Amino acid sequence: MFEDALLIDAAGRPTMQHHQAFSQDWDRIKEWSDNIYMPYTVTPIGSRLKPASDMYSAAVGKIDVTRFCYGIPVSVGECSPEAGNILVLTTIRGNGRHALGRGVAANTGVGETFVADCSRTDYFVEFDEDHLQLNLTVPHQLVADHAQQWYGSVPDDRLWRHKCTIGGRGSSWLALMDYVVRAIAESPDAMSGERLGARVQELVTAQLLEEWATQAGLQLGVVVVASAEPAYVRSAEEYIDTFARSVPTASEIAAAVGVSVRALAAGFRRYRDTTPGQRLRARRLEGVRSELLRSDGRTVSEIANAWGYVNLGMFAAAYRKRFEELPSETRNRL
Repeated sequence: MFEDALLIDAAGRPTMQHHQAFSQDWDRIKEWSDNIYMPYTVTPIGSRLKPASDMYSAAVGKIDVTRFCYGIPVSVGECSPEAGNILVLTTIRGNGRHALGRGVAANTGVGETFVADCSRTDYFVEFDEDHLQLNLTVPHQLVADHAQQWYGSVPDDRLWRHKCTIGGRGSSWLALMDYVVRAIAESPDAMSGERLGARVQELVTAQLLEEWATQAGLQLGVVVVASAEPAYVRSAEEYIDTFARSVPTASEIAAAVGVSVRALAAGFRRYRDTTPGQRLRARRLEGVRSELLRSDGRTVSEIANAWGYVNLGMFAAAYRKRFEELPSETRNRL
């Protein structure tokens, strides 16, 4: 049912292809996938090493919707937790073999969907040569915020670390994905906007959360009382807040509070529902914003550089995503 997803509109006409590309260049494919999904590693399986990748992306609010394949069998893994994204992968053609741990895997055929929160758990998958995917890249924070708003609490790692298959042929989830791709084909600008896009984004997030929680055996809204966070988590937060301008590494933060990088990351996930890197990025952006709101004569570039930002384009994009305005707009309000 998704063979022409995102390519053909309701009248059978080709859709506007602003974001589609065919490529056999590994560097071009990596640049696209790192930007749309997150940084990860991909390794060809077998002797045919040259990819034939089809890449298409569109937006539903803050959710990226993609049509993607490598054109060759590949193994994918080592997804960056720092990106803070959940992957929701629906197979259009071919097969995906998703690792669940301890040698167990889940296979997804046509119409089946796999969910993995790459910000909270490892994720590895092998795709066969015929694979074609309809994927969603969903910010973890978007789903957590929805749970807080609708159920009064954020699920713990029993949900976020649970990798599973949802939907399937004839399911309401697959019907929702069909609606999403049809809506994008007909009104891509509206779907990426703040009105229709935000409403559909909420619908997708709500359905995803319900389906996922059911598979994890969890009842949403039930709070599990955890013990108070260990002292090293609070110390790490203080260290990050104090030295955010110098952009300390995870190793430096862990060493400063006397724990391993793995323990530090686990502590932040359990007790703060975030990562040390995400907190550092937030503090740096907040620091830039605070200084932009002061009238001290410095330019946006000078202030951003002082907080360790070298690529001003990436800085501006991150700033806009967090504060819903460009740095120059903040500056011009003075």
